Amino acid sequence: MDSKKITLQQINDAAKSINVPVAALRAVMQVECKGSGFNADGTPVILFERHVFRQRLIANGKSNIATKAMKERPDLCNTTAGGYGLLSAQHGRLNAASQYDRTSALESASWGLGQVMGYHWKDLGYTSIQAFINAMYKDEASQLEAMCKFIKTNGLDKYLRNLDWDGFAFRYNGPNYKSNQYDTKLNSAHKGFV
Repeated sequence: MDSKKITLQQINDAAKSINVPVAALRAVMQVECKGSGFNADGTPVILFERHVFRQRLIANGKSNIATKAMKERPDLCNTTAGGYGLLSAQHGRLNAASQYDRTSALESASWGLGQVMGYHWKDLGYTSIQAFINAMYKDEASQLEAMCKFIKTNGLDKYLRNLDWDGFAFRYNGPNYKSNQYDTKLNSAHKGFV
């Protein structure tokens, strides 16, 4: 497990690679996954999104499976977000969704240190969803690399450089970021690292 842990040098190198302050990058890591990309059992920290699973099934041409899953398992496939349950239950939820369609299920979870959604795999330069998943299981440095690719690909680096927590939060966490005080948490975490 310790070999999977990220080092401060790796964080510094990652911040430098996308030209953002180290403290800003560390703040995002802290808020996204409480500073650890792995569970105690060695699996990556994930959050399975039931509304995204429905969207991914449809996007992947499996509307009939989406309809079936919504009837049988609305806790796994739904039009609304939520119903997450315990963090310890996330891999079980992912595995259950995989019985309907593995690719769509893997694309419907947020992964690792940066909680990057699986469906971004192609935009981030991974050759397949499996290559992305393998990186998420490898180590925290690989998880941070995915997060940095996401930040850079989506032009979010400028918000981190300017410590524009509202601008970053809106684009990284979504339009409802204020409801969970994502911007405030980032600002507070950043102050702790400066």
